[in-house]
Amino acid sequence: MAKREVPLNRLRNIGIMAHIDAGKTTVTERILFYSGKIHKIGETHDGASQMDWMKDEQERGITITSAATTCSWKNHKINIIDTPGHVDFTVEVERSLRVLDGAVCILSSKDAVQPQSETVWRQADKYKVPRMVFVNKMDMMGADFYNCLAQLDKRLHCNPVAIQLPIGASETFVGIIDLITMKALYYKDEEGKVIEEKEIPADLVEKANEYRAKMVETAAEQDDDIMMKYLDGEELTETEIRKGLRKATLSNNATLVCCGSAYKNKGLQLLLDNIVEYLPS
Repeated sequence: MAKREVPLNRLRNIGIMAHIDAGKTTVTERILFYSGKIHKIGETHDGASQMDWMKDEQERGITITSAATTCSWKNHKINIIDTPGHVDFTVEVERSLRVLDGAVCILSSKDAVQPQSETVWRQADKYKVPRMVFVNKMDMMGADFYNCLAQLDKRLHCNPVAIQLPIGASETFVGIIDLITMKALYYKDEEGKVIEEKEIPADLVEKANEYRAKMVETAAEQDDDIMMKYLDGEELTETEIRKGLRKATLSNNATLVCCGSAYKNKGLQLLLDNIVEYLPS
């Protein structure tokens, strides 16, 4: 019997799902770029996208069929299905969801939860697919990460738990706060490959502490041993937090939320880290 090239615990079959124009195909392209699968970034607006291979897709800048590809990240193999975001192609999405182990839902930070987002979310609920959310387009005018969190709660009832916060929004979006390490990450080059780690800006410390508290509580609730430690007032380790958040994701008790801008190459390596860390094998 042929030896499996990647152990099952290091394999991720994930879908990328979203409303049309949330930046789904661009996110997928960036994932392929950072994982070394492609060496040049193809933009959907110039018809060069790797995933949109049908002529009609390239002309319209949207994904019609479900395209599949594979990439590697930190000794893990990720099989990615880029599903259509257009309401006309909902059957194609449902077909994809049946075979997925997990999914990343892309929201536009400006438009938040849109009708097709709700439709796709309900389909994923039907198949009990564990999900995380990537709030994209943080560089756009009108970007509002906190409105996205509120709408995820109010319209999708998915217990959104932020694991990152943006530093700035629209033209002032410069980096991301990691709520697990409690560090600020700044992007220093246009390709998003040079990241500088600093202390959290003073004006965001209070907000970071507030959202970290919810995140830590969610992690603690998933495991009796961690919960005992939490209730005793002990500080949880990063490993314990990640373990709890993974359990919350796999059981659909919570939806982890991260952020960035695919077009500006911010937050995509962190998204890959989170896919490997929290979505099911």
